[in-house]
Amino acid sequence: MTGDDELLQVEQVIERLITRYPSVASADVELTVRTAHKRLAECRIRDFVPLLVEKAARRDLAERTAPVADDVVL
Repeated sequence: MTGDDELLQVEQVIERLITRYPSVASADVELTVRTAHKRLAECRIRDFVPLLVEKAARRDLAERTAPVADDVVL
């Protein structure tokens, strides 16, 4: 995979996740994906980087959008 292919695939990840998480600002989705991509900058084998980026970003976004249970005192 070339660097251009990887960047194109990361852009596609951003588009998919913006659609998947409409309640999250698109700028936040983009930042989450780009942060995950930067964490993998030193990987020697690049073939699976876009997949790993998407998985990490989905995990982070799902944690942000998960409903928080209120502490109820009875």
